[in-house]
Amino acid sequence: MALIEEFDESGNWLFNKRSYVPLVLYVLAVLVIWLDGNEMFLYSNAAWGLSCYLISMVGQIIRALVIGYVPKSTSGRNTEGQVAETLNIKGIYATVRHPLYLGNFFMWLGVIMYVGNFWFLIVCSLLFWIYYERIMFAEEHFLRKKFKEVYLSWSDYTPAFWPRWEQWTSPQLKFSWRNVFKREYNGFFAVGVSLLFIAILKSYFYNPQFNWNISWIKENFVVPNFIMYIFLMSACLFVLFRSLKRYTKLLDVTGR
Repeated sequence: MALIEEFDESGNWLFNKRSYVPLVLYVLAVLVIWLDGNEMFLYSNAAWGLSCYLISMVGQIIRALVIGYVPKSTSGRNTEGQVAETLNIKGIYATVRHPLYLGNFFMWLGVIMYVGNFWFLIVCSLLFWIYYERIMFAEEHFLRKKFKEVYLSWSDYTPAFWPRWEQWTSPQLKFSWRNVFKREYNGFFAVGVSLLFIAILKSYFYNPQFNWNISWIKENFVVPNFIMYIFLMSACLFVLFRSLKRYTKLLDVTGR
């Protein structure tokens, strides 16, 4: 098989498996925290934890700039293979060709940083690039065959991953918060769960004499308050928007 076909096939396979990426990160985080107790910053340091959270929210904002403007069945937010009836070239797509993956990078970068291990940060960043580069290749291969010269012209001046914000052009559709709330509550919740998971791991592994005595747990097995607030906020929003999506049509937007 020629490399172009091999890259396309493997990219599409990785595209369909991308929802499992957080599980791999969780496993690696457990190993790192278990084997190396050194931290760049204490996990209980509120300034550090909130900084990591804000970096994750930058990723969510980037994703919202895609979801809030994107119409249905375009080269934007596909979940079941490559689908595109039209090519997005306005809004954030005028500044970067793969804004959703850029958003994913920052969303998980904050979580990875909270683990507090420099080499974990470097390795995960490299793995992210290797993984998503193949997916981006498959998407671009599909779009190039479908839209031909229109795609090639757009890709000539639009970078693949790091935006040129000065190229922003107004999207055709108005921004829809309802579409964002309908589609992005899972990612917001995933960040809250991930930060809580890491805090619990550190509370456990950094106390090697752990036991199930209630008094010991109250004294030593402590999750920082700011992490609990982040988790509870994200959990409440998850329940709210999932209920609205499932039981009402309040979040439905025509053509989105």
